[in-house]
Amino acid sequence: MEPLRVEVPEGARLSVGVLDPRSGRSAVYGDGSYDAASVVKVGILAALLLGAQDAGRDLTSAERERAARMIGRSDNDSATALWHGIGGAPGLDAAHRRLGLTATVGGPDGYWGLTRTTAQDQLTLLQHVFTPSPVLTPASRAYLAALMASVVPEQRWGVSAAGPGALKNGWFPRDATGRWVVHSIGRASGPDGARLLAVLTEGTAGRTEGVALVERAACAAVRAFAGSA
Repeated sequence: MEPLRVEVPEGARLSVGVLDPRSGRSAVYGDGSYDAASVVKVGILAALLLGAQDAGRDLTSAERERAARMIGRSDNDSATALWHGIGGAPGLDAAHRRLGLTATVGGPDGYWGLTRTTAQDQLTLLQHVFTPSPVLTPASRAYLAALMASVVPEQRWGVSAAGPGALKNGWFPRDATGRWVVHSIGRASGPDGARLLAVLTEGTAGRTEGVALVERAACAAVRAFAGSA
């Protein structure tokens, strides 16, 4: 595996996962778990869709409106409503088990943004969205992917630095330290084909610095991955 060549600011850390959806070949650079922030919204919607599949029903108009706001604009009120709709952390954890996520744990006390996750688990989730899934139906996959492709322009930073595609980002400052959690997950198209990417960071001094780190890491991971083929 080629080394990941990316400068990480002092006090920050990162983990990056990259996967070729055609071959299934993948690599993860860095390890550890991170508070998921708003990237957990992809998991919340996947759990909602699984529940609807189980019940043999379509999403209601209210669920669709909330899902569109939650993914497209990262609306937190919509996420909270859907979080309660799936049964909170236990519902999310049950859905994640079905999807094969082994190191992700739903946030405590109703705080969905404090769900703990890893780059590897986020790659696993992205595989269910962007490649044939034994769990999500083609209709569910297409719906989730379409929402991730329709994120508002001001939130299209992150893994999109490695190429256009579909994504979901997350960010928040730590109350105690003022340091930031900044993440980006999704699919990016490039000259070597599409890549699934999950970039998790924490500890940058500001959001802008975090976004820059995420974008450097996404591009570096794609280059390192290509070099290790």
